[in-house]
Amino acid sequence: MGRIIAGAAGGLGLKSVPGDATRPTTDRVKEALFSRLESRDELEGSRVLDLYAGSGALGVEAASRGARAVVLVEQAPKAIGICQANAALVNKQLRSDAVLVRRGAVNSFLAAEGESGRGWDLIFMDPPYPLTESELAATLQALVPVLDDGALVVLERSSRSPEPTWPDGLEAVASKKYGETILWFAEPI
Repeated sequence: MGRIIAGAAGGLGLKSVPGDATRPTTDRVKEALFSRLESRDELEGSRVLDLYAGSGALGVEAASRGARAVVLVEQAPKAIGICQANAALVNKQLRSDAVLVRRGAVNSFLAAEGESGRGWDLIFMDPPYPLTESELAATLQALVPVLDDGALVVLERSSRSPEPTWPDGLEAVASKKYGETILWFAEPI
């Protein structure tokens, strides 16, 4: 079972998705990621998307640390229920409805968001490792129209995966390896 590391809901236990279909972000990676985000002032008042949310741990951590709106996007039925439970726990602790859950495919969600014209400040992407590089490239392309100026995309992949193919309008600015995991950081250009 994971937990919220810090913020208004710090220490709160989270439910995990049963089985091995999802792979939770380790506490070590999560602590390093959120330390980086806080040092860059990326969280307070931000609008956050957690794509391929799994348990929603990254999104609810962002809410605990001051994000004003978080949407967890997940398609897997087992994971949806866990996302909803974790969102409810954090929303209760925060006394708000900061975290919402949307069921469905990430690309369908992004297409609808692109039509709405809303921009997002911070995007977490932790796609299943079996997602092909061409499928990932298509998702990154679909992401570009929903990014706000100054947005940050954090993509978690296997450290054995090649660097993603970044679409026009999105540029890698950093990467950091943590054992079997690599985090890619990208910004709109």
